[in-house]
Amino acid sequence: MGLRCGIVGLPNVGKSTLFNAISSAKAESANYPFCTIEPNVGVVTVPDERLQILEELVHPERVLPTIIEFVDIAGLVKGASKGEGLGNKFLANIREVDAIIHVVRCFDDPNIVHVAGGVDPIFDKEVIDTELQLKDLESIDKKIAKVERTAKAGDAKAKKEFASLQVFKAHLESGKNARSLAASDEDLEAVADLQLLTLKPVIYVANVDEASITSGNKFVETLKQHVKDENAEVVVISAAIEAQIAELTDPDEKEMFLAEYGLQESGLNKLIRASYNLLNLITYFTAGPKEVRAWTIQKGWRAPQAAGVIHSDFEKGFIRAEVIKLPDYQEYKTETKIKEAGKMGVEGKDYVVQDGDIMHFRFNV
Repeated sequence: MGLRCGIVGLPNVGKSTLFNAISSAKAESANYPFCTIEPNVGVVTVPDERLQILEELVHPERVLPTIIEFVDIAGLVKGASKGEGLGNKFLANIREVDAIIHVVRCFDDPNIVHVAGGVDPIFDKEVIDTELQLKDLESIDKKIAKVERTAKAGDAKAKKEFASLQVFKAHLESGKNARSLAASDEDLEAVADLQLLTLKPVIYVANVDEASITSGNKFVETLKQHVKDENAEVVVISAAIEAQIAELTDPDEKEMFLAEYGLQESGLNKLIRASYNLLNLITYFTAGPKEVRAWTIQKGWRAPQAAGVIHSDFEKGFIRAEVIKLPDYQEYKTETKIKEAGKMGVEGKDYVVQDGDIMHFRFNV
């Protein structure tokens, strides 16, 4: 399964600078709104030291890490839900992503214009929240208009659906995002076809200046306090630092550069890890002489579902999965010795795949 995250934010918060730094694609970065006219997609490999361990053990022809797609979505403005600026087009692009990365300006710089005239992370957040909420309300109102007549005619299913839509409508009208609603499975089913924008998981990126990268600042604390009741993550990143890291090609140079700022990892790595945590994702591996490869799945998936990520035939014709744990591979070195030691698990359809499992699927079509 491919992971796709949309990067949003008001103009001049550092959104395109961050996107340029974390991906091989280059969006134009400039000190004015709407410098990104078409959504840009950057494909980023997910760093995983376990791949290197497997490569040294298996010596495959190639190694394929899993990837994340970052979509740079042009700056939204107040009134976007009504078509102001470039709103409608880019609100539609947000519907296509698995998670939203909301970049919020948490730095002072008199040389970079702020659309509101001053740095206020809560204002930044709420402008975009409001536009997404209004768009969600529009979607819900349209569906209510379709369902209401059937519900009033006495249809039991339509009555339940109508009630669930009203729950979401009231929540959004109170200025809250759909993701913060303690919705029942029945409520969520009623809006599943609407792809509500504010129901998508969100990571808030607090974009700080270089001096605040380890300690944070008052803007970061204000943002964290404001979103503490949301099911969301806050990641502190300096887009300016990430831009400098992106220019370095030597791993040792990158490590030294990070150390100078007291950092153990790049903001990109923090962002990827936060994305996996937020979306409840794990990685399993396949390993053989042709390739060692990482696969992303949902935590809790059973073996046939995991096999289906490789090919639908694997899931349909699933017979069993042969599972090796990485520490056993490191100890015994080869699959033959792992089998001889009784360390290769033979699992059926009910096996729940664990993060880091090395799997070989047996199937029949």
